[in-house]
Amino acid sequence: MTGWLAHKIDQTQTLFVSLLRIWTIPIVLLLSLASGFTTYYGMSHFITPWIALIITIAIQSIIVICSLELASIRWKANPTRFLSIWLSLLISLAASVSFSYFKFYEVANQDQIYLARLAEVSRKINDYLKEIQITKTELLQHQQQRLQVAQQDAQQAYFGTHPVIPPRHQGIVGKGPFWRHYHEIVQQQQVRLDELEQSLTSLDLQIGQLQTALNRLDGTQVKRSLYQKMLESLQQVYRQFNAIAARFGGKVLPKPQVITHAQLVQKVRPSFAMWENFSLFAFLCAAMVDLFTVLLSYRLELSAPAPLSADEKTLALKLLGQFQDYRINENDELELVIEKNELERARRYSDWPRLFAVGLLLKRGLLRKVDKKTVEFSPALYSLVAEQMSDRLNQIRTSQQTTNRCDADGEKVRKHG
Repeated sequence: MTGWLAHKIDQTQTLFVSLLRIWTIPIVLLLSLASGFTTYYGMSHFITPWIALIITIAIQSIIVICSLELASIRWKANPTRFLSIWLSLLISLAASVSFSYFKFYEVANQDQIYLARLAEVSRKINDYLKEIQITKTELLQHQQQRLQVAQQDAQQAYFGTHPVIPPRHQGIVGKGPFWRHYHEIVQQQQVRLDELEQSLTSLDLQIGQLQTALNRLDGTQVKRSLYQKMLESLQQVYRQFNAIAARFGGKVLPKPQVITHAQLVQKVRPSFAMWENFSLFAFLCAAMVDLFTVLLSYRLELSAPAPLSADEKTLALKLLGQFQDYRINENDELELVIEKNELERARRYSDWPRLFAVGLLLKRGLLRKVDKKTVEFSPALYSLVAEQMSDRLNQIRTSQQTTNRCDADGEKVRKHG
């Protein structure tokens, strides 16, 4: 009963592992497709789209192929090939992550960029309003100073102490012609001051409307109508203030360069400026997709490119059995030395048939080269050996049962004889 349960558990585990290996294939393809989409998106903004598509397919293919190759090659076996595969993989990963970064940057920072644009609009308008406030204060102070000067002139003219009064009229107190002249100037300056204050009061109302419209531009979605109303209020403030400044001798201020609503909601266009404002989150997302693709491709167990025929199985396993030096290596794989030992060299043993078997299994993916002297079993070869050993064990059992039956029949004949 215990043996039956253990056998069922082993079968279940084997089935589960096999299903995971099968499930890994579509996951790798989907990850490669996702990475390819983001790579193509970023690359298509710099080169022709159809060229970007071809390069993207090549990049994703190289990533998967090199990851699979790394799972079946060792540094000692072929250093040049090992380095070339690593170099190809690193170049492909660098290209894929770099161009994918633009797409993830857009997705991760779209709202942030939008809010930054909105904040920039608000900053420019507020700076413009501060300059208006400063100019308003200067206009009022200048007009009040002119009024004060006119009042002083009128007062000096009333007491006859004004410098422009001829000496013979000096010291005469009263509302003479000089006083009437300067009094008229005082009235003109007072009227001008009242007009300025009235104009600035009307301007303050327009500024209040502009600030109200600006405060309504909040959140990640601004309606076109609200933004357009804000721009119209800004235009009215600009026109009215410049009219006041031109009329009362103030400094005319340039209109702030504010983006339109279309520019405000425009999607981010990939550019190398995104690397200046580096986003670690976007970079990690871009790298994570390719990293998972590499890891799953590397861990994907490869099957033989073509199944061995029955004769090839028998021949390969028979020739592999002629090797003597077997051991378990650091990767928990069965490893064998393919060079002749000292005894075989002394006997001048011809080992080309078994080397032929090694070459066949290497080409079919059933053996993996560790270095120039040793190879190791791939997972698929264990199944093949177990199958052959199972068939051989069944043959031995059948032979033993036949021998036992023959012995039993002979014993019966002897008893009856």
